[in-house]
Amino acid sequence: MYCKGILFCLFFLKDYVTIYTRGGYMIKINPYIFRGYDIRGVYPETINEEVAYIVGKSYGSYIQDLGKHKCIIAHDNRFSSEALTDNLIKGIRETGVDVVYLGLTTTPMYYYASILLKIPSGIMVTASHNPKDDNGFKMAFDERGNARGKMIEEFYNYTVKGEFKIGEGTLTNYNIYDEYINLMHDSLDFGDKKLKVVIDLGNGTTSVIAEKLYESFPNLEVTTLFGESDPTFPNHHPDPCVESNLDALKKKVVEIGADVGLGFDGDGDRVGVVDEKGNYIATDKYMIIIIRDIINKVANKTFLYDVKCSKCLEDEIIRLGGTPYLSRTGNSYTKAGVLDNNLPFGGELSGHVYFNDKFKGFDSGLYAGLRLLEILSRTDKKVSELLDGINKYYSTPEIKFASKDEIKNEVVEKIKDYSKDKGYKMITIDGLKVIFEDGWALVRVSNTGPNITARFEASTESRLKEIENEFTNLINKYNEK
Repeated sequence: MYCKGILFCLFFLKDYVTIYTRGGYMIKINPYIFRGYDIRGVYPETINEEVAYIVGKSYGSYIQDLGKHKCIIAHDNRFSSEALTDNLIKGIRETGVDVVYLGLTTTPMYYYASILLKIPSGIMVTASHNPKDDNGFKMAFDERGNARGKMIEEFYNYTVKGEFKIGEGTLTNYNIYDEYINLMHDSLDFGDKKLKVVIDLGNGTTSVIAEKLYESFPNLEVTTLFGESDPTFPNHHPDPCVESNLDALKKKVVEIGADVGLGFDGDGDRVGVVDEKGNYIATDKYMIIIIRDIINKVANKTFLYDVKCSKCLEDEIIRLGGTPYLSRTGNSYTKAGVLDNNLPFGGELSGHVYFNDKFKGFDSGLYAGLRLLEILSRTDKKVSELLDGINKYYSTPEIKFASKDEIKNEVVEKIKDYSKDKGYKMITIDGLKVIFEDGWALVRVSNTGPNITARFEASTESRLKEIENEFTNLINKYNEK
């Protein structure tokens, strides 16, 4: 049955949707927390216990309309995560949906529990690699996987109607830890070579399982950095694809003569790699190493990558006889692209990679690291040597420009108009990617925060500077208005 009396009045007040409930209780929800891949905001300003409760009420009602009556819930190690999860579960259960609760886990552990228990509906409470005061809800409504784009827009519209079901759902606890470790062992086949590896957990959620997992492989000598769970992230921000966050990892790899260094993000679904010389290996180049290893072992030789990746990845896929598959950025989109098309492997520059050959197709930073170690255990080559022969381009890192959520889309549209007037070749599957004969420029809206993101690449350093200056000036020009 429906509880239609909850919604008496709905209107926009500044940046908030305000809902008055029967009895005068007021709930405010900022519509900008409903983003391209998830619900995400700052605790307690835009994400708090009240919001979690209402999201739970809406989610439980919404998935019942899709024929689902059970879901999985888990959370990361942020200070606010447990309280948000408690209220989220309360709201879900009050709609009559049964909850399987995993407790404190990484996001990949949550993904595997969904597969193992055959429960496609679920919410992971996490803000991934965002700053420590952020938090949010990564949702799957059904077999379509993580909600994205229009799916989240439809859920937002459903939420603000306030037409929530009433029921009494059950709560069951489930421990996925041992089964997750077993999955890793079943999906790997190490050679005899002994390896020294440094893992940087960044005080994030991988601290609950990473050491136990890596030390369970007898030919790995493991050194751990920042392995204590501490959601203040006192040593560095847990984003392994920002090179400066890996400074301590680089230093330790060189200091102890390790074969490789691996860093992981706050919720454990992304990886960053440092080679034996202490050099950062960007994810697009990590993907080349993987594709070189598996292309002759898989029937489907199509490999997915996102618009941020270097052209050297596309070049290498073609050189190896494979087919490149360009995707828009975003974990929800790139993972769906790999699974829906039954591709053996894919990924994106931000560190999400998906093994769908002898693994389950979800993104796990810990597993991605182990796959590289598996390759190293069967070769005399060092990590740096595994990239010999790739084409050379000059690239910037991903650059973020602060931009208000209200105007950032308009800024990108104006740059599209500029590029069209110039007659530039454009790809518009995700913002704007301008393709030149000797390079490219990418300008797109961030779906995880109030930012515009950009990346530039060219065949020479001088040309890179020209492209970067042209589009950076445009971003700054239109972002001021």
